[in-house]
Amino acid sequence: MRRRTFLGTVAASAMCGAAAPPLRLGMAGLEHGHAAGFLARHRDSREIELVGISEPDREVAARYIRRYQLDPEAVHPSLEAMLDRARPQAVVAFTSTAGHPAVVAACAARRVPAMMEKPLATGIEQARAIERAATDAGIPVLVNYETTWYPSNHAAHALAKVDKALGEIRKVVVHDGHRGPKEIGVQPEFLAWLTDPDRNGAGALFDFGCYGANLMTWLMDDARPASVTAVTQRIKPDIYPRVDDEATIILEYPRAQAIIQASWNWPFDRKDMEIYGRTGQVLTVRQDGLRVRLPGREEEVRKVEPLKSPADDSLRYFAAVVRGEVKPSGLSSLANNLIVTEILDAARRSAATGRTVRLG
Repeated sequence: MRRRTFLGTVAASAMCGAAAPPLRLGMAGLEHGHAAGFLARHRDSREIELVGISEPDREVAARYIRRYQLDPEAVHPSLEAMLDRARPQAVVAFTSTAGHPAVVAACAARRVPAMMEKPLATGIEQARAIERAATDAGIPVLVNYETTWYPSNHAAHALAKVDKALGEIRKVVVHDGHRGPKEIGVQPEFLAWLTDPDRNGAGALFDFGCYGANLMTWLMDDARPASVTAVTQRIKPDIYPRVDDEATIILEYPRAQAIIQASWNWPFDRKDMEIYGRTGQVLTVRQDGLRVRLPGREEEVRKVEPLKSPADDSLRYFAAVVRGEVKPSGLSSLANNLIVTEILDAARRSAATGRTVRLG
């Protein structure tokens, strides 16, 4: 492929002598704001060769071409055209959440693995359609959460589940949010679908509630909760007239509870988790810290070691899955995220009706 500065030959030549050739990667869509971070972060990556991008909105595509000096010939108006012309080995999706089923369907028709930005889907029917397409094609489908790659979350999970240092888990509290997408200045195309209940599923409830559902499902070994109760609010209806900007979800398990706090109203960005066991507790502090209190001891602040490759990075992990080196499991897995979607779907119904939704 011809290239100006980013797509094509430079990434491939940089890998000369490496153990594995770069992964031929395609991008489906640019309307998700995380696409900008992905391009900036992987501009000089030696692990991928970005062979094609699809984006139907020509204005959005043109802006990305200018900003990241992309080869215009590598940016296609449709996903199907990109898949057939660029022939990537794998695809990362940066569409709206509602666009995920179409991305997986197109990739499945060509036996191309896919990874999308969280959450998996806007509702359980979409999630099941994704599952069917992936199963029929025999392709892995992963969901990327920023918090999956936090060493603090993995260290807390190890304390609770591997070391069993906390006793049986009784309560988990997860906080995720920021001041709001408009307030932090997300791209206009990103804001447009984040505030559209059909394309996002809800507001803060889906945008940030998915993190806590994902983590709690992991801690519960992919067990579904017995019930879901949720309360949502529109504290800023002048800014977000169609979706919630504040949400709290309570998950009930036979011997534990989770409280998931999702907000577009907090004064500062936050993504942290508290795990309370029968005999001990651990609280995550940003990406690499813990506050731990165990029986008979004072609280201890710990610095967490970095994760080991490929579990330290979404793209390295995805590449390892595509190459058959790793079997998808845990936070990124489709199994986990089908349950996450079921939780979010039930939470939306609970908030709308004011009633607890029991899962059969």
